[in-house]
Amino acid sequence: MYAIEASNLSKKYGEKVVVNNLNLKVKEGSVFGFLGKNGAGKSTFINMITGLISPTSGSFKLFGTSQDSDKDFYTKIGVLPDYSTFYEHLTALEHLKYFSGILGLSMTKEEMMDILRLVELEDSANLKAGKFSFGMKKRLGIAQALINNPRILFLDEPTSGVDANAVLNIHSLIKNVSKKGTTIFLTSHNLDEVEKLCDDIAIMDKGNIKIQGSMEELRNEYTNNITLYIKHGEVQEEQREFLEKNLLALAKSVKVGNKNTELMIDHEETINSVNRLFLSQEINVYRLEIDEPSLEEIFININMDTI
Repeated sequence: MYAIEASNLSKKYGEKVVVNNLNLKVKEGSVFGFLGKNGAGKSTFINMITGLISPTSGSFKLFGTSQDSDKDFYTKIGVLPDYSTFYEHLTALEHLKYFSGILGLSMTKEEMMDILRLVELEDSANLKAGKFSFGMKKRLGIAQALINNPRILFLDEPTSGVDANAVLNIHSLIKNVSKKGTTIFLTSHNLDEVEKLCDDIAIMDKGNIKIQGSMEELRNEYTNNITLYIKHGEVQEEQREFLEKNLLALAKSVKVGNKNTELMIDHEETINSVNRLFLSQEINVYRLEIDEPSLEEIFININMDTI
């Protein structure tokens, strides 16, 4: 099942098209990364899904149902905005009690403590939010977003402005929440973070989805060449001639060195054939490394294509 299915979803403000006939599917239980430059339309898309604004045209479903057919439609959603604000005089536990009341939930203290344990704030349950670090406030924001036990959790820049240790804590938290079956919809300007955490990624530009898929699928889409580096045993002159001749049949370019070789190939499948050539000459292969594009490089290439 899909957590989100958007079909030809659009949003216009006057003549300005912010989201343009967008089609997007997010798998249930996945960690989904949603990327784009400022002004790409990401926030507008999320605001439509979470009910803050209405689409100009098109439709969407959450877990196979539409807003018109499900009176509890928005109870499936939890949201952490980029900058959550808190009542500094309230403790963590009092925040959860207050917001659960707004949502009409009847939660026991132990249930609220369970959520604080999940975000590793149980020891600060009775500490006032005014004394929280920025990273603790981020985790309290996630706890607040989890009080209705949502099936999908929207996280907007969950690690922005926090220190390295807090980043690791929040990453661990995201993984733990995902393991419990909650779909995570993550927006972040930290591309390394998205690459590490997300099962699937979509990159949006000027109201359109430019590309979507796993990191492997994105790499396959945006690179025609793979650079292969080989560290091997010493190559004799007659072996070098053999390797250069046969490797040129497999690779676009070949640089055979005494103990290191560099190739440019089209597909990973070629690596096995390359390895066999070295072994056929009784040359030990100590290391095979490939140079693949990072998410940052793919993101830059997409944005350069649209300039």
